[in-house]
Amino acid sequence: MSGAPTSDTVVAAATPGGRGGVAVVRVSGPRVREISQSLLGIVPEPRVATYRKFLDAGGEPIDQGIALYFCAPRSMTGEDVLELHGHGGPVVVDLIVRRILECGARIARPGEFTERAFLNDKMDLAQAEAVADLIDSATGAAARAAMRSLQGEFSDEVQTLTEALIDLRMFVEAAIDFPEEEIDFLSASELTERLARVFELLAALESAARQGQILRDGMVIVIAGRPNAGKSSLMNRLAGYDAAIVTPQPGTTRDVLRERVEIDGMPVSIIDTAGLREAAEPVEAEGVRRARAEMSKADRILFIVDVTAAGEDDVTSLEWQRLPPGVPVTRVHNKIDLVARGRARVAETAEGSSELWLSALTGEGLDLLRTHLKACMGFETAGSGTVSARRRHLEALARARGHLEEARSQLVERRAGELMAEELRGAQGALAEITGEFTSDDLLGRIFGGFCVGK
Repeated sequence: MSGAPTSDTVVAAATPGGRGGVAVVRVSGPRVREISQSLLGIVPEPRVATYRKFLDAGGEPIDQGIALYFCAPRSMTGEDVLELHGHGGPVVVDLIVRRILECGARIARPGEFTERAFLNDKMDLAQAEAVADLIDSATGAAARAAMRSLQGEFSDEVQTLTEALIDLRMFVEAAIDFPEEEIDFLSASELTERLARVFELLAALESAARQGQILRDGMVIVIAGRPNAGKSSLMNRLAGYDAAIVTPQPGTTRDVLRERVEIDGMPVSIIDTAGLREAAEPVEAEGVRRARAEMSKADRILFIVDVTAAGEDDVTSLEWQRLPPGVPVTRVHNKIDLVARGRARVAETAEGSSELWLSALTGEGLDLLRTHLKACMGFETAGSGTVSARRRHLEALARARGHLEEARSQLVERRAGELMAEELRGAQGALAEITGEFTSDDLLGRIFGGFCVGK
């Protein structure tokens, strides 16, 4: 994709399909005034709500509602934009869109309106991504963080780091331009101080981006273990209602059950799975297979152990050994309410894994579990400065850090100004990918292709 074309006009419904009180149809491009004249009989005064009938090709009303015209460049996309606010019936919306297509527009691609806003310098790429993040927010904290990114707070932090990096590059390249003084330049304490300042800003930005990425993507936990260990009871406790069926009969859960909860603003996807055992019955066996597939994709597995189950240690140990490698596991000892002197607590094992004691029935230890899950993700309660970030932002920051580490190595170990300057240039390029100053067309296609149509 080489960028959104500006010679054509696009249209799409900007509200979800289905019945509702109001639906919005959005049009953007050079033919907006012509389309407005055909559809409304006028071109409305810019930025003024105008009540009009929406006319078909024969001049008969399709609908009636509010028309809003935004003249370029003072619009969301930077182009002429027309928004029609009519009645929210799918047939009515379809008739309006068809009429606009007859007037020379085409259906917009997913995210094309926001893409045009980016290409027309109405927002940078991080802000454009924040539009989708705001729509997809799973918690109030995530929505507020996305709004801060949309307003440019994350981009401002990236720009501050970029400017410090540019100053450092200028200082180093001055040494290259005056080779007889290069050793003095590279030995100067000011150069070391500037490099340390860049690392300081980068560390702060990485920390903010990690928190933002957790707010956006959340945590995926899979509850696993032997049948009747209390997996579904724990899921119900975390969900806050009876999401899963709980009975004394083993093997009640056959399929994968999913719930979304919030822990102090952190979105958490909870997946309850079939009890792990050798199942002879085909349906239960398929449930166990799906359970193992979900575990391999989780951020953490909660392996539930029934502390009252005697004689199952060997079987439980075997299932523990079958857990997918590389996925962090917390061993949760459940039903402490049935054990003398049982109490809720958390411990770290010598092997580096975690153990936690609780009662899914009474709720004792649930707060410890919630705190434990936040700590596992490194999540801190979202504050006023938290912004929305994506995995690609973290990857770009990691590349920038790699270049800066190599730049420091060139300075300290080799006193090589030219090589240091090249690494600093690479770090600046990685940062530029975040805001879109330098971004491949393929990346733009993936980013905007994930947006909803009409946005």
